[in-house]
Amino acid sequence: MKKTPFVTKEQVEEIAKTYPTPFYLYDEKGIRENARKMKKAFSWNKGFREYFAVKATPNPFLIDILREYGCGCDCSSYTELLLSDAMGVKGEDIMFSSNDTPRYELAHKLGAIINLDDITHIDFLEETIGEIPETISCRYNPGGLFKISNDIMDNPGDAKFGMTTEQLFEAFKILKSKGAKEFGIHAFLASNTVTNEYYPMLAKVLFEVAVKLQKEVGIHIKFINLSG
Repeated sequence: MKKTPFVTKEQVEEIAKTYPTPFYLYDEKGIRENARKMKKAFSWNKGFREYFAVKATPNPFLIDILREYGCGCDCSSYTELLLSDAMGVKGEDIMFSSNDTPRYELAHKLGAIINLDDITHIDFLEETIGEIPETISCRYNPGGLFKISNDIMDNPGDAKFGMTTEQLFEAFKILKSKGAKEFGIHAFLASNTVTNEYYPMLAKVLFEVAVKLQKEVGIHIKFINLSG
């Protein structure tokens, strides 16, 4: 696929006369068009929501633009939570996943959906906020190689984060016993991929484990979160 820059070299040189480098230049028209297309593509699913990864571009103007198209914020740090809060993003419009120095207090205060990276974080979460939220999510890592046909997309088995299948089932049993009522599953099995087959294959993996969880653990899977 041929990619054509939205500005010419001459235009950038002209801008640099006013704004010293280095600077970031965003294509607002392109961002809006893509956000609109994505929203339309998933309009059949009333429960669909895109969460913008704040760590990728922690720019309040971009967050504000994407919110116009129904996007929430995917946060992984205390600072990203503060930024989202400052932009008026609250409640389940925030998804919080943190695998380093988790700051669950602020996430809980904002009503964010907390996504646990490790089964040991259950006790840490309860000790930190004094309870287990009624809505909770866990990161799933089935391990091994993630393949599409004969192509290896990535190696989740080498990843440090996420729960194995056995840990995921045990985690949901524990969370259910501690008062959780609604559950989510999150997975990130390949990074920086643009292969069209990735998300359908990842969705298949998660839907299958969701059905098993509902049958064997007796819980309600409220949502499934795909990352890539």
